[in-house]
Amino acid sequence: MSLFDPVEEDRFTFGLWTVGNPGRDPFGEPVRPRVGPNDIVRGLAACGAHGVNLHDNDLVPFGASARERDRIVKEFQAALAETGLKVPMATTNLFSHPVFKDGAFTANDPKVRAFALQKTMRAMDLGAELGAKIFVFWGGREGSEADACRDPRDAWGRMRDAIDFLCEYCKEQGYGMKFALEAKPNEPRGDIYLPTTGHMLHFISTLQNEAMVGVNPEVAHEVMAGLSFAHNVAEAMACDKLFHIDLNGQKIGRYDQDLRFGSEDQKGAFLLVRLLEGTLGGAPYTGPLHFDAHAYRSEDQDGVWEFAKGCMRTYKILKHKAQAFDADPEVRDIIQAQRDDAVDALLCGGYSPEKAQELKSLDIDAAKIGERGLRYERLDQLLVEHLLGVRG
Repeated sequence: MSLFDPVEEDRFTFGLWTVGNPGRDPFGEPVRPRVGPNDIVRGLAACGAHGVNLHDNDLVPFGASARERDRIVKEFQAALAETGLKVPMATTNLFSHPVFKDGAFTANDPKVRAFALQKTMRAMDLGAELGAKIFVFWGGREGSEADACRDPRDAWGRMRDAIDFLCEYCKEQGYGMKFALEAKPNEPRGDIYLPTTGHMLHFISTLQNEAMVGVNPEVAHEVMAGLSFAHNVAEAMACDKLFHIDLNGQKIGRYDQDLRFGSEDQKGAFLLVRLLEGTLGGAPYTGPLHFDAHAYRSEDQDGVWEFAKGCMRTYKILKHKAQAFDADPEVRDIIQAQRDDAVDALLCGGYSPEKAQELKSLDIDAAKIGERGLRYERLDQLLVEHLLGVRG
């Protein structure tokens, strides 16, 4: 086995909708035949994945009878048992059906909002039946093109009411799930409410069950708006709200591309993996590592499995490089050169009158500090050299 082959402990997962994507886009028909959920499970197991995630309708077609639903779920559970794959996360599709053209939880029509709650509760039932402990909410249609249609504050309040309601449903059913909210600035709506991870984190602070709700940031959703994904993930981690994460690749300013992880912006991907793995010394992320990405439209089904393997392999390569980078003596010297434990002690642990007096009495030569070079050019060059494989 190669150093970069996936193992169970890597916690790599894919959605049924990712490797199951037939290559259709807004300008062209599918280029690959559809693969059934059970065959996707077997294919992912052969690639070395840990788990598979799903929207409700990825598994059970919209409008299926109760008998058909139970048959499909039973066969899917048999495929999971056969392969050993887990279902760490479930979600619901509140964006494909025409009923959601004006949103789901935020729609003006109360019957649409009621239908969205119905559908989500049933999706939570399905997720719980499959063992999922994380439920993700992506508000794909929660937005507008004609802003005059509603007061955005009403949309915000309706979203809050929906999440509060579903938290209580989850608790009453004893599902033990955590909720993870996924932000996106635009597409398929012109503007989507709560467009960034930062917006979501504030929104969560207004909920009745704040402790059970976190975020599910996605690389493409932040990068397409020109934001630093690592910074957004760090904020979520600092707030203990990184409950799930979607990994893929994205070019700044483009439509939501969902490219193979690490295929674009290798420096950004490196810094993200370094953060998630805690190689600089911070606490690592220990949840599922989910690849919400799609193979190129140029690929046949064999190419789809190569895409899946590539996502996992690149993550492990970047993890190895991050470990080597943060163990590099020159890197450590540059990062630690500005440490002053005595002064740092005055800045941590909160206020006291004694600390205030000591800080006021410190003799700090601002001019001398301002003249000092920080060697960040060298640090960044070392990062590039580690990425390019000529160091470490």
